[in-house]
Amino acid sequence: MKILMIYTHPNHHSLSYAFLQEAIRGSADHAHPPEVKVLDLYEEGFDPLLVFNKTKRRRDMHAEPSLAVYREQLLWADQIVFIYPIWWGRPPAMLLGYIDQMFSSNFAYKDKGGLMPEGLLKGKSAVVISSMKGPALYPLFWLNNAHKVLMRRALLGYVGIKKVKFFEFGNMESKKGKQKEKLERIYRYFKTAAF
Repeated sequence: MKILMIYTHPNHHSLSYAFLQEAIRGSADHAHPPEVKVLDLYEEGFDPLLVFNKTKRRRDMHAEPSLAVYREQLLWADQIVFIYPIWWGRPPAMLLGYIDQMFSSNFAYKDKGGLMPEGLLKGKSAVVISSMKGPALYPLFWLNNAHKVLMRRALLGYVGIKKVKFFEFGNMESKKGKQKEKLERIYRYFKTAAF
């Protein structure tokens, strides 16, 4: 089993970083430890800006040389783990910029002329670990579950990734947010996951 953990938060003293550490620790303590690679988008200096002009066209993004290493990481992984905070009801702009560039036509999916494309990343699974200041049910009741719809349907399902596990933690800036219990939950999940 090969796991790519994509961490998106500019602060290594954040709760998101603590979730990353527990995911790594749980994987290492698994009875059959998987291979783990971490992509820290901020530390990496990933450029989230899309640039299209006369020489750089959107239809050629799947072969963009500067993104080759990131394509190799996604192809290498059996499971992709996304770890990030929810800001304004959605993932950070840095992660959205990564998604815009990496999940491109002729790499992550292929148009077939019908309603839905062929997902070229099928067979992989995903885990989405997100945290927010607001209540856990805020995205469901106030935003029509927009975050999960974005990640499960608009992105992962579109590219063929059907098996998706969500950990969406709310009240994370509250003293009553049970942060330790939630960190332990992430550790236990990766320690006992059926890879």
